[in-house]
Amino acid sequence: MAEKKKGIFATLSAINTADKVKEKNGLKYLPWSAAIQLVKDVYPKTTFEIIPQIVDDKGNTRPWHDDGRTGWVEVSVRIEADDGEVCETQEMLAIMDFKNRAIPCDQITSVDANKSIKRCLVKALAIATGISLYIYSGEELPDELANVVKLQNECMELIKKKCNLSDKAKEKVGEICKAADESANGDPRLIEDADVLAELKKQLMAVRK
Repeated sequence: MAEKKKGIFATLSAINTADKVKEKNGLKYLPWSAAIQLVKDVYPKTTFEIIPQIVDDKGNTRPWHDDGRTGWVEVSVRIEADDGEVCETQEMLAIMDFKNRAIPCDQITSVDANKSIKRCLVKALAIATGISLYIYSGEELPDELANVVKLQNECMELIKKKCNLSDKAKEKVGEICKAADESANGDPRLIEDADVLAELKKQLMAVRK
């Protein structure tokens, strides 16, 4: 019997990237240039696009978004195999400073945006293809993402724990989560501001029966 051909995710997630992974301040990360090369070596038709924000009525754009308070970047990735299989994803990443805090929109520079775009691209490739996905577990995230993911996971654990206390506690948890960030719709995993997550964690810990 002929061996079943692996799909895009199975093929790329099996690649050993240990020799490509770098470390900075005790945190591991896969450089964006290495991520692109690894994927394109196997699937040359891979493309990515920076999703811009329209900034005026003339249709002018810039490579990052803001809501009047903070900013973020959006990147889409498309991988096409020779057999016709296609893998696509679009990811967002907050523009943060070296202390894991969202940068006010009026202080964002093109350098800040460019760094976030490259990190968002690596994140998109990891999620779409599984390449170096192990880095995104626990605290082994590149640069400022580490603390954010750690806080997201801690908040999720607290939500489960506190919701089991009582119906009243469950209701309170829901209120706290929704109030933390209206755009996240009560889901800490959609919050990428470390300060917001830290405050949410504090409030969740204070919930009683």
